[in-house]
Amino acid sequence: MTASASVPVSVPALPDGVDPAWLPPEVFRALGSRRTLISGTGPLVDTVHGEVADACARFGGEVVTAARAQGAPCDLELELEEDGDPDGLGDEGFALVRADGVTRVTAARQAGLLYGLFHLVRLGEAAFQGELARETHRPALALRMLNHWDNVAVHPVMGQVERGYSGGSLFWRDGLARGSRDELERVRCYGRLLAASGINAITVNNVNVHETEAHLLTDRVGEVAAIADALRPYGIRTHLCVSFASPVVLGGLPTADPLDEAVAGWWAETTRQVYAAIPDFGGYVVKADSEGQPGPFTYGRSHADGANMLAAALAPYGATVHWRAFVYNHRQDWRDRSVDRACAAYDHFAPQDGEFAPNAVLQVKHGPMDFQTREPVSPVIGAMPNTRLAVEIQATQEYTGQQRHACWLGPMWSDALRFRPEGDEGPGVGDLARGGGLVAVSNAGDDPFWTGHPLAQANLYAVGRLAWQPDADPRAVLREWIELSFTPDRTADPARLRDGLWAVLDGSWRTYEKYTAPLGVGFMVQPGHHYGPSVDGYEYSPWGTYHFADRDGVGVDRSRATGTGFAGQYAKPWAELYESPSTCPDELLLFFHHVPYGHVLHSGETVIQHIYDTHFEGVQEAEEAGRVWAGLADLMNPARHARAAERYEEQLRSAREWRDHINTYFFRKSGIPDARGRRIY
Repeated sequence: MTASASVPVSVPALPDGVDPAWLPPEVFRALGSRRTLISGTGPLVDTVHGEVADACARFGGEVVTAARAQGAPCDLELELEEDGDPDGLGDEGFALVRADGVTRVTAARQAGLLYGLFHLVRLGEAAFQGELARETHRPALALRMLNHWDNVAVHPVMGQVERGYSGGSLFWRDGLARGSRDELERVRCYGRLLAASGINAITVNNVNVHETEAHLLTDRVGEVAAIADALRPYGIRTHLCVSFASPVVLGGLPTADPLDEAVAGWWAETTRQVYAAIPDFGGYVVKADSEGQPGPFTYGRSHADGANMLAAALAPYGATVHWRAFVYNHRQDWRDRSVDRACAAYDHFAPQDGEFAPNAVLQVKHGPMDFQTREPVSPVIGAMPNTRLAVEIQATQEYTGQQRHACWLGPMWSDALRFRPEGDEGPGVGDLARGGGLVAVSNAGDDPFWTGHPLAQANLYAVGRLAWQPDADPRAVLREWIELSFTPDRTADPARLRDGLWAVLDGSWRTYEKYTAPLGVGFMVQPGHHYGPSVDGYEYSPWGTYHFADRDGVGVDRSRATGTGFAGQYAKPWAELYESPSTCPDELLLFFHHVPYGHVLHSGETVIQHIYDTHFEGVQEAEEAGRVWAGLADLMNPARHARAAERYEEQLRSAREWRDHINTYFFRKSGIPDARGRRIY
């Protein structure tokens, strides 16, 4: 062990009125009341030093050098090892042990020491009690990224943040970068929150790259560099979403053909200039040939051709291109039932397995449609063993209440990450994502509570924790978030606060599912903004989001025998399960099958009675959640409670609207009354 030569970097100051989320000062009490030795050098070690020094200044502890530590024992040692990596901790892993009254965290790389520090924060006093056998911690996924769908210039339809429900962008405002000292300080605060949850990468602009945003790659890259500088002290690498047509839009070339040497040369030189401005730049994210975005199809080339051209430009820097698999026909004829949007990603990409470059990552949405409340896992994830895959989830609640409804998504994501595409003996989705990582569309903005609804912070936190450990128990993650964000032990009634928060969040995803689209059929939302019910809103549109309800039944036939064949895209165990209504899980029945309203579910209820029952139950559960939340006002910050209370009022109004739209629609379609005689309009 050598003397600490680190220089503490000041902890970013949270702007007045901004919620501390899961890093309130109180969670550093255990750490900050100890005598701590920090050994090692480097910018992230300096960040660790700054965090510990700030905590000690608050709570009476002390940071000492090795020389001073000789005189009296330390309670905590944070050490960057100098003899390589004998324990195989890797770039971000750390080891923790407590013996003889000393807690010790060691890491082979700087990032590991930073993550070890935040692990101590999560443990609190437990890190300094009794004995702890040596344990090692390593992230299961090397890349744990947030995609911000932020526009530099305000889009006339989508606004400053596409599908954003948390105020404006943290990075951009009205066509300009947020470059003031205070604005960049908040970006640093954001990076700190992300690092504490396990996130290590971010994109700062929308995947739908408009002309203004395209310039971030070239003449405006300095603005991106300033954001990267603010995030770097917490180990967050910055990525960019780029337009496939950039050589034409920015470079003046007549073509963006990925096999054209001039195009490849333009990307190579442009990428070189990006790295001159941002030496630790992470790479590109590309949405191509999707919903009007340009791509290689224009030139008769494949997705692999396009991705590999960009991968070649990034390869000298050890970086990756993330190529989104969200490709489908958004001009579908609703009359043609043989065309199925759910089939599209598999049809486009599975035949190209093995054709993508080693540093090209295919970024696949966790479900085959579009972040619905309930979807099966995308069959693409299990169909490309020779391609690096990243799994994409959505923290911003586009289809799950838009941060006006409390909807804890950890269980949904956990179900997807634990799913085994080859059957019980095969690897899980989390294992298959090791090559490319977990990516989430961020739900954060410049709102004082970061995520609009204060309880939506739990979803942002869960992204990092599940990316670090995809098989983690989501309920343990929720308990962890509650302890950090609300510090129950520092309140007058810890049990009431814990129980209340648990009651309003633990089942909230299934509550939302109950009062919205039933049995996996999806959508039924208002077109465009996607908030609130409109059962037939997309039924006759070109977007491929249909439910096919008629007087006899409802659902989409995706069987191999009589439908679109989507069920056959899965490996045998799942293909067989999904093929028949008699074996298909109830919660996905209408995704895979068109069935009569009198079809009896595994639960014993008919489809129509299930629709009625769940929609009444969902509203009752939303009412109860609002009552529980109201009873917690004396145990938390008044502003935080008031904001969520406002959201609960809107959630209950919307839940009733959903209930009445859905129940009335299906009563009128089917002519079958509610067996319990409740009022349906």
